[in-house]
Amino acid sequence: MTTSTPRPTLLIISFSRIISDARVLKQVALLRDDYEVTTCGYGEAPAGVAEHVEIPESLIAWRLDRLSTVLRRFERTYWNQEVVAWAFEHLEVRAHDIVLANDVETVPLALALEPRFGVHSDLHEYAPRQKEDLRRWKQFVAPYQRYLCRRYVTRASSWTTVASGLAEEYHREFGFTPEVVVNAAPLQSLDPGPVSAPLRLVHSGGAMPSRHLEIMVDAVASSQSGATLDMYLVPANPSYVASLREYVASRCPDRVRILDPLPYASLHRALSDYDIGVYVAPPVSFNHLWMLPNKLFDFIQARLALVVSPNPEMKHLVTEHGLGRVTDGYTAEDLRREIDSFSIDEVIEAKAASHRAATVLSAESMSDSWRKAIDALVDTSPRRNDG
Repeated sequence: MTTSTPRPTLLIISFSRIISDARVLKQVALLRDDYEVTTCGYGEAPAGVAEHVEIPESLIAWRLDRLSTVLRRFERTYWNQEVVAWAFEHLEVRAHDIVLANDVETVPLALALEPRFGVHSDLHEYAPRQKEDLRRWKQFVAPYQRYLCRRYVTRASSWTTVASGLAEEYHREFGFTPEVVVNAAPLQSLDPGPVSAPLRLVHSGGAMPSRHLEIMVDAVASSQSGATLDMYLVPANPSYVASLREYVASRCPDRVRILDPLPYASLHRALSDYDIGVYVAPPVSFNHLWMLPNKLFDFIQARLALVVSPNPEMKHLVTEHGLGRVTDGYTAEDLRREIDSFSIDEVIEAKAASHRAATVLSAESMSDSWRKAIDALVDTSPRRNDG
């Protein structure tokens, strides 16, 4: 796209703390040179934006009115949310050329703002089955999410999501097909580090009970190789982190450590001191089955070998690029076998494979679908064609 003067205006909405939301930050970094970007979300402004509309911390996203949700009065459920009402009051209608709406929850708001060229919907997960392992969520919230998808998300001009399995399910159930933008990490100028003996394993990411992080603890506790595991955990569920610390203390305090999360700016260099990035993710829900999490791409940019469970997207990534091992199943014993049979020479080769794949699997190489989608809205707009 040839940049015009003035630049098209782009509003990026996310009901998250944008400065710590890796995916939204990549959107900002990718688009801020060609567009006049305004962001709306929690916390301070991300670097390089023209304007930031900061949602007050006192307003809680996903505070749904229970009665309206149970009675399936979903319009009332949505528009009465305090964060939605506040955002609609503080964002000007028809003030932007394009709105990039992150997650299903921001799409009705984005459409109501009537951007001149359209709305792009970035669907981070498959929303209607996001927490289907929780009975009450599946019974009451999933129908609400399906309603938003049918009534609003289908009206967006274009869509993206994080994995091909999720894109196929959106097409199957709702008739639109998102492009895939994986949660790749920015390219890092790092080289593979030496391999330790015994092997040093690492895991990083959010700590939630549905992820069953105890599996990795148990695998290391039962390993005969002497391998160690450091877990840098974002306390998405603080009580779960506390219980996990107690579990580690009872199982193998000398070989597993629960550590505070690392700032993203220093994450990859810190991870590069390890040998293997590890993640076993039992498929407790549709999204867990089809996940392709950003931690895998962080491990690649840190030039690590990988050991992952056989979730289809993770398995494909690791096997296609020769990045390490895929377990036979989702148990601690499945993971323990891979840890104990992973030779030093294999780890060296897998780390070299991460190094070779780092450029092609970087955010710079894999995020272009966002730019193409946003550019297409401008290039096909009636105002531009008439001008």
